Amino acid sequence: MEGWIKVAESLAELDFRNGVAAADANGKAICIGIFRDEAFAFAHKCPHAGGFLAEGYVDALGNVVCPVHRYKFCMANGRNVSGEGYFLKRWPLRVSEEGVFVQL
Repeated sequence: MEGWIKVAESLAELDFRNGVAAADANGKAICIGIFRDEAFAFAHKCPHAGGFLAEGYVDALGNVVCPVHRYKFCMANGRNVSGEGYFLKRWPLRVSEEGVFVQL
């Protein structure tokens, strides 16, 4: 898979806390979130105030919630669902028998 970076052997290898795990993609910090058995890759810092999203949580609607000001972002499209107009950077993620891969 050209252009894809392996971040883990499996999702089980990652330390998910409240639905969010920190990961490293060749030196770039990212987050991986899980909701209803679907995984998403996104920026490790909130675009609003730089809160570490791995310290946040995934809410009942599948949004990642920043631990600093509780801004919410849809993991599927990066849109700020709190209405403030920020967008969360996202990347394609693949999970297969060979591992967990992100395309930066």
